[in-house]
Amino acid sequence: MSEEISTKETGTPPETGELTTLLKQEFPDDVTDFHAHRDDETVVIKRDALEAVCRFLRDDTRCSFEIMMDLTAVDRLEMNETPRFEMVYHFKSLTHARRLRLKVRLTEDDCKIASIHHLWKAVDWYERECFDMFGIVFEGHPDLRRILMYDEFEGHPLRKDYPIDKQQPLMELKEVEERHVYGRHS
Repeated sequence: MSEEISTKETGTPPETGELTTLLKQEFPDDVTDFHAHRDDETVVIKRDALEAVCRFLRDDTRCSFEIMMDLTAVDRLEMNETPRFEMVYHFKSLTHARRLRLKVRLTEDDCKIASIHHLWKAVDWYERECFDMFGIVFEGHPDLRRILMYDEFEGHPLRKDYPIDKQQPLMELKEVEERHVYGRHS
């Protein structure tokens, strides 16, 4: 954190890392901001460039990000920053032993972004969780439905304006009609 503070205090522009430089060369109109902390780079891009940038990060040998480790959203309502939401993606390259954080900002009235489940299969449930908790819509996702809350749950509990004392509708316990066998007893 001290690196970021000193950069802001001195007015010196942040150092551009190798991945940031590469992304700025390949997507000059889509990189809107960047910073680095302890050799981990963060690049902010435009929403419409997400799929193309992710494909590049996965397929280009200079990047080789084989793993999309995590994704989440940040509700910046109490920070008084606009746009309100920020998608955060964490990538890992085993080939080059490095990480990258990619951010995309979303407005409250247009809280949609392209799904990248077709690039990394692990993204499927991460996007569903983010949809469930924040209400972010992942366009093109094959099965975008709640994953943590029950279907009748009202609202998105990780939004900063979600009422802490909100009463949810009580539902009767649903019976399970069949049990899936995972091969242990066959």
